Amino acid sequence: MIERKEYLQKLIQWKDEQVIKVVTGMRRCGKSTLLMQYRDYLKSIGVEDDQIIAINFEDLEYEELCEYKVLYDYLKERLLSDKTTYIFLDEIQKVPQFEKVVDSLYIKSDTDIYITGSNAYMLSGELATLLSGRYVEISMLPFSFQEYCQLNRKPQEDAFADYMKFGGLPLVASMKDAPDKIDTYLEGIYNTVIIKDIEDRQNRQSESSGRRKVTDIVLLKTIAKYLASVLGSPVSIRGITNYLISSGRKISPNTVNDYLETLTESFLFYPAERFDIAGKQILTGNKKYYMADLGIRNHILPRKKYDLGFSIENVVFFELLRRGYKVAVGKYQNTEVDFVVEKQGAFTYIQVTAEMTTKDTFDREMKPLYAIRDNYEKIVLTLDKLTLGNYDGIRVIHVLDWLLKAEA
Repeated sequence: MIERKEYLQKLIQWKDEQVIKVVTGMRRCGKSTLLMQYRDYLKSIGVEDDQIIAINFEDLEYEELCEYKVLYDYLKERLLSDKTTYIFLDEIQKVPQFEKVVDSLYIKSDTDIYITGSNAYMLSGELATLLSGRYVEISMLPFSFQEYCQLNRKPQEDAFADYMKFGGLPLVASMKDAPDKIDTYLEGIYNTVIIKDIEDRQNRQSESSGRRKVTDIVLLKTIAKYLASVLGSPVSIRGITNYLISSGRKISPNTVNDYLETLTESFLFYPAERFDIAGKQILTGNKKYYMADLGIRNHILPRKKYDLGFSIENVVFFELLRRGYKVAVGKYQNTEVDFVVEKQGAFTYIQVTAEMTTKDTFDREMKPLYAIRDNYEKIVLTLDKLTLGNYDGIRVIHVLDWLLKAEA
């Protein structure tokens, strides 16, 4: 079992602080395992078993606790009066009105609360209002390439090819050279994300009457497949609507937007907004979308020939998120920069390409970076080993070297 060190360290940093720790991320990315590793850490520093209450709401054993009043009574009876009680509520979105339980526990002394969820919808509406300023979100992703390599002992290039093909879900990473088994597992994950998240969303629908219902699984899968086929390309609501209409569906942009929100709230797709580099402001419309796991993408589009550059771009996008950057797509005059990232007020401009050995490709990747006249760092990440170096302050770095570094 790989220790998810960066996420574990975040939980340790927030231990005993008067905030609710909310771990979010797509299904099967390792949230439950992370909480188990953290409980092991607590025990290693002297926390006793009776101080820990752990409930996974996907376990049938706890089905009766999916009613919020019953859950609250169950937890209240087990709180200790003389020591801190550590409460772990896994996949809490399955409990309608769970925020009432969390809020009531929060105001009690000597409680430290940790919750996980596979849908951002759980953090919308009433919960966000009720707990405003009282929770910290720890956004969890599948394995990074660096974590993947701890399980896959192949040469780096071979390991990266597997990572790009099968993705970084923890269980997949441990299924060495078993493509049929992996495909069956990914099918199950994909259907669970699509179907379960509709179910969880509908369970909470009554609490947000302003939200339209999302009930058409076929439509949701169609939009997911479309987004998966255009990773790294600008996407608009109108463009998706026109695509569906041309395929014979009668549908409105508002409906498309609801279904698109469902896919991003399930952490299957992540949007990247466009950023005007000259004006240092976010632009509206035509976001790009990236998929949390390339294995699922390859599963739902098994016969498609991919642009290798866009797949590498997808990997880089999520690595930047892991490293704590705010990530956007850059626009400068009439050119585009793959990523503009910001941390603590400092920007970095990043281009991503499979190779740049031809003059046309080299010029295309470098032109936007040469045009930007500020002093922030400029980087090109590539699989190509022939053009590495420094070009007038623009560093060209092998993408595997960059991915395997501890920090950007």
